[in-house]
Amino acid sequence: MNFLDGSLFPENQEKLVITCAPYGPEWMPADFPEDIPLTMEEQIQKAVDCYNAGATVLHLHVREMDGHGSKRLSKFNELIAGVRARVPDMIIQVGGSISFAPESEGEAAKWLSDDTRHMLAELTPAPDQVTVAVNSNQMNIVEQMCDADLRGTSIADPALYQAYREMTIPAGPGWLEEHIRRLSAKGIQAHFQLANITQLETVERMMRRGAANVPLILTWVAIGGGFDAPNIYNLANFVRACPDGSVLTLESSMLNVLPINMMAIAMGLHVRCGIEDNIWTQDRKEKMSSVRQIEQLVRISREFGREIADGNEARRIYRIGEFYRNADEALARNGFAPNRRKVA
Repeated sequence: MNFLDGSLFPENQEKLVITCAPYGPEWMPADFPEDIPLTMEEQIQKAVDCYNAGATVLHLHVREMDGHGSKRLSKFNELIAGVRARVPDMIIQVGGSISFAPESEGEAAKWLSDDTRHMLAELTPAPDQVTVAVNSNQMNIVEQMCDADLRGTSIADPALYQAYREMTIPAGPGWLEEHIRRLSAKGIQAHFQLANITQLETVERMMRRGAANVPLILTWVAIGGGFDAPNIYNLANFVRACPDGSVLTLESSMLNVLPINMMAIAMGLHVRCGIEDNIWTQDRKEKMSSVRQIEQLVRISREFGREIADGNEARRIYRIGEFYRNADEALARNGFAPNRRKVA
């Protein structure tokens, strides 16, 4: 991330890649019935609508007919196949948390077992990416949310709120290396979802050991609660640590989403939006659909003079299908300094 003179000029930046997260597994359908798809056809159509609005990466979760997030890999297969048939150029990014939402009031919100998460490498058809958490970590998604964010939603229920408040991510070293190995063997890109610099450093060390011979395609997830808080100091610190060959998307929560995305657009980084991240307009007078959020970012980016990547351009920018032979190649392609050579 070398910000040379002219780095803020749109002609010196890649076109903008927009990731949409339109399935919102933390919400129940009654929280936003106009925009939470329920049937399989509705879930497929939601991806089509987001693509037509300008999003080229789909962050994918699946919902059962009872409204809860699905844990059945067969449902993931069905949705991936449906999206692939309707919008073949869209990058399909399966949320590696599968369905972290609790199934009943007061139940813990948690990931599935390590073995089940490894099965994401066996999805058919294969997605382009699976998001990968690094280092076991607290993920209190409600810490940065205020009463106005949650008013009238299911998460305002004290038991459900507490379940999300106590959520943690299991992502220890053994699981992480095996997960990347399995994904890579199937031609699926690991998209790193990182909470802070310490997790970025872990990815770098894995690459130096030859345990992650993959492009450094990553998202800075600034949601607080064990992750960085969304402020300019944390952002600048994280961006400075990213090597120049990495591809960085910014993600935040609720009313932080839009200003963080505006920073990303101006800086030549990439953006994520959708009801998984935020359901409100900036004045909280109404809820805002995923498609409206995408359309807003398209308009703002074009005001900056930065055009929107189409599906093929997004695949090139994200280096989909690219893997490396060894640590030396991975370090070079991602812009890291080479490994230290042993002195004779």
